[in-house]
Amino acid sequence: MDDAARAKFLDIYERVFEQLWPESPVSLDVPTAFGPTRVYRAGRSQGPPIVLLPGAGGNALMWHRYIRALGDKHPVIAIDTIGEAGASVQQAPVHDGRDGAAWLGEVLTALKVDSAHVVGCSYGGWLAMHHESHHPGRFSTLVLLDPAGLALPGPRFYGWVIAGALAGLAPRALRPRLARLVANSTILETEIMSLIPATARYRRRLPDALVFSDDELRALRTSRALFLLAGRSALHKSRQVADRLARVVPTARVEIVPGAGHALPMDRVDLVTERILQFIAAGDDRTS
Repeated sequence: MDDAARAKFLDIYERVFEQLWPESPVSLDVPTAFGPTRVYRAGRSQGPPIVLLPGAGGNALMWHRYIRALGDKHPVIAIDTIGEAGASVQQAPVHDGRDGAAWLGEVLTALKVDSAHVVGCSYGGWLAMHHESHHPGRFSTLVLLDPAGLALPGPRFYGWVIAGALAGLAPRALRPRLARLVANSTILETEIMSLIPATARYRRRLPDALVFSDDELRALRTSRALFLLAGRSALHKSRQVADRLARVVPTARVEIVPGAGHALPMDRVDLVTERILQFIAAGDDRTS
């Protein structure tokens, strides 16, 4: 993306942010070895924060419906992942999951976050799992929303991505029906969908979410982890993934959400919010 295209994107992005964010955003650009990373703070000022990591192609805007409910209970930090279409600026390559973990660690260190509740959607979940694998103990809880890296995605997933992008360009009156058809409520987010034309020239520079080996997943056995899997996920077969997690990470809690697609945080806002807060509270009760 050249300077003119980036300036156009940021103009739309910031305008949409002002429209959707439930309060005036407190934003910071955090320096890292991979480039400055945009983070948004919200909610309470004290206590371990909830750190929100978006999926591939997304940014902190995807969490706008969660900020008020989560922020009433905890500090919240929403991050624009480096290398994605957002306000962060990638200046060095991210080669693999280890680099992704290092980037996330640098962001949290710069923010002086020693303990956090991390919520990762899809690719964001993949990054969170890598960080926990390479730097165990920093996360009090992991909530992983239909995360990548648990099974190989097939043609169905790429078809779902294309179908969602096309449906988002359809007349607004048709979008509710199309959203149900493709199991993707993101296309009902008119303001967010307005970013799609501005990102057409954006070149994503992040590694593929390679599938974790059983040994890599076993590193999560000491973590408090909740996996929310979408019943209609196009990314993987959720029942097979749930069975694998039960075998390899028996300490994790796994739930399949019927009817939800891979855009789980958009499809089931109330349910996901409730599960996040309940899971965190259960951990807090154990340590109190």
